Amino acid sequence: MSDAKSALPGARYEGFVKLREMGLQGMITLRGDLASAKLAAAVQTATGTAVPGQRQIVSEGDRAAAWMSPDELLLLVPYAEVADIIAGIETALAGEHFLAVNVSDARAMFRLEGALCRDAMAKLSPVDFSEAAFCPGDFRRSRMAQIAAAMWMPDAQSLQVICFRSVAQYAFDLLSAAAAPGSEPRLYG
Repeated sequence: MSDAKSALPGARYEGFVKLREMGLQGMITLRGDLASAKLAAAVQTATGTAVPGQRQIVSEGDRAAAWMSPDELLLLVPYAEVADIIAGIETALAGEHFLAVNVSDARAMFRLEGALCRDAMAKLSPVDFSEAAFCPGDFRRSRMAQIAAAMWMPDAQSLQVICFRSVAQYAFDLLSAAAAPGSEPRLYG
């Protein structure tokens, strides 16, 4: 049994949107030729999804694949299965030039829920969160105030954010302040 703990276990805040730390999440950085049929098959086996397009995330149940760069994906899988999934990727991609690394414990993940989640994030990031520019399935790597972050909308009423674990408290405090009651900018909601 693992004694691993998420960055801010049980952290929650309720303002004009709800915020919560998501707990332990398996995350694998997979680098390689995203056009490779072998890599596509390995992603399919690991996540049940295809390789996502540029700035996209595709999901199947509790698994997802997110486009990070022209040669990099972030695979989201159950935390307890990461080692087995990496072993499977290594077998599937034998002979290919690739890198598969467990980055689960180096990251923290948060979820904002509510009709105004776009408005809260618009205060912190230079991303255009309008419905025309950022929809469920879109994925962005950007900044959130002073830190690097990746973000996507699993559905029209929620937004998820990944950042480095070392700045998890700062990220939580930022997101809480952005969601403070009475501070709604009402740009998108």
